[in-house]
Amino acid sequence: MPKGYWVSVYPTIEDPMKLETYNELAGIAVRAANGRVLAGIGSRIDAHEAGLPERVVLIEFDSYEQAVAARASTVYQKALDELPDGFERDFRIVEGLD
Repeated sequence: MPKGYWVSVYPTIEDPMKLETYNELAGIAVRAANGRVLAGIGSRIDAHEAGLPERVVLIEFDSYEQAVAARASTVYQKALDELPDGFERDFRIVEGLD
């Protein structure tokens, strides 16, 4: 069964400290779904073409379905409610190759 991945890129973050509550709740949701953070805050980035050297978060789940269910979970929905103004995010759920 192919793994599932959350891929988030944050081209604009005006105040990273305002993401603390979101990060805490999102972490709970990810751990509850057995997700594993593969790259995140503090990871080095070598951006090319249109890429921006901003925060990139990569989270792996045992399956695509688990990744989708984690996004739909009540805990993650509460995390989304805590996203502050002043930031931009590109979030995708991607199915891995088997």
